Amino acid sequence: MIGVALVAQASKDKSARTTAQIEADIAQARERLASTLDELAMRVHPATVAAQTKARMLGAVEQKVGRAYVAASGALEQVKAGFTDEKGRPRPERVVPAALVGVGVVLLLASARKRRRG
Repeated sequence: MIGVALVAQASKDKSARTTAQIEADIAQARERLASTLDELAMRVHPATVAAQTKARMLGAVEQKVGRAYVAASGALEQVKAGFTDEKGRPRPERVVPAALVGVGVVLLLASARKRRRG
């Protein structure tokens, strides 16, 4: 019963409003609606959508680059550990063969290039 009384009181309060109050309420409602429509137009504007998509893509690329950097850094540390001892000095038994392979690859590429030119 109390709820019914409150509803009845609220409807009496609304019916007791003046024309100026009603017009002011309508004007406020129009302003809120215009603001909401402006916000919606901004959200669906192609430039806004493109900027948001670009930001998401850049974030995804940066995340992938970060993961690749961490993976490459870990791989480099493993390779470095294979060619150095505990004190960080080079291991000649591993460095010399790797250097010879590197020199061989360079010579092979140089001779292939020389054959193409000549």
